[in-house]
Amino acid sequence: MIVTIKDVAKKANVAPSTVSRVIANSPRISEKTKKRVREVMEELGYHPNFQARSLAAKSTQAIGVIMPNSAFHAFQNPFFPEVLRGISTSAHANKYGIYLSTGSTEDEIYNEVTSMVQGRRVDGVVLLYSRVNDKTMNFLQQSNFPFVVVGRPYENEERISFVDNDNIYSTKQVTKHLINLGHHNIAFVGGSLNFVVTIDRLNGYKLALEEANIPFNEKYMVHEEYIKENGREALHSLMSLPSPPTALVTQDDLIAYEMISYLEEIRIRVPEDISIVSFNNLMLSEHSKPPITSVDICIYQLGFEATNCLIEKIKMPNTLPKRITIPTKFIERKSCERKK
Repeated sequence: MIVTIKDVAKKANVAPSTVSRVIANSPRISEKTKKRVREVMEELGYHPNFQARSLAAKSTQAIGVIMPNSAFHAFQNPFFPEVLRGISTSAHANKYGIYLSTGSTEDEIYNEVTSMVQGRRVDGVVLLYSRVNDKTMNFLQQSNFPFVVVGRPYENEERISFVDNDNIYSTKQVTKHLINLGHHNIAFVGGSLNFVVTIDRLNGYKLALEEANIPFNEKYMVHEEYIKENGREALHSLMSLPSPPTALVTQDDLIAYEMISYLEEIRIRVPEDISIVSFNNLMLSEHSKPPITSVDICIYQLGFEATNCLIEKIKMPNTLPKRITIPTKFIERKSCERKK
């Protein structure tokens, strides 16, 4: 038998409207009454129909979370489960559900987001990436639909709310760390230049080289696409240069871990022969052999703050755009050594 709001009201000896206000956590209802009604709801096994309530309120009580590629590929990277943990914590606290994107190409993601917005399936969107000339972001902006970006927008950043690290500064600092250890031949490995995070980190890397009067060498750049196609060949080409690098700045811990494996195959030791620094500070960086020196970008906090920002924008549409910068932490481990 289906338990209704009237059943709860009768058992708790209150009006059905009081039960509705308890469900909505109205400040007009005393804590004593809320406690009694919630106890009856639990006793009778009553579950509020939030979908019906949302339709009545012209709200879905759901937010869309848009990943840069398919969920299958995204969840192979521990960044996404961790950022989703931050998103879901904030969403749960504010009684919002999460609608995950499933598109695997840029066009599929765009079509899915337009469908979400036009079909009013969500109240707002969190973009978990910032792509160069992204038509999805342009569509959201032109539609005046609430959205927040995890990452710095490529353009119009003064008009878009976003949560990010200072990727230029943090990459400059880790590159300087390697320079201070005596390394001058430093390679930049991984990351697609289609994403703003890679552009910012590359700029930080270049700034550190420039300040140390070290010329930038195009041959020391290895792009993500090349690594995906053939990581071993990419590394072999890098280490076969007339002046091979003695240190690597890698885009994330997964790439660093992969590089360590490939280096071991060709009998190049980390950190004795080559030093490595990375980003994200995932669990594998601590348990890698050797443990990887990494920048903790506070992934959970990125997701949590982005969702708080989005829900504020949903509730108060006239809120001005925000730029929230999450501080990073440099975690020094054993993958770096002074150049001999």
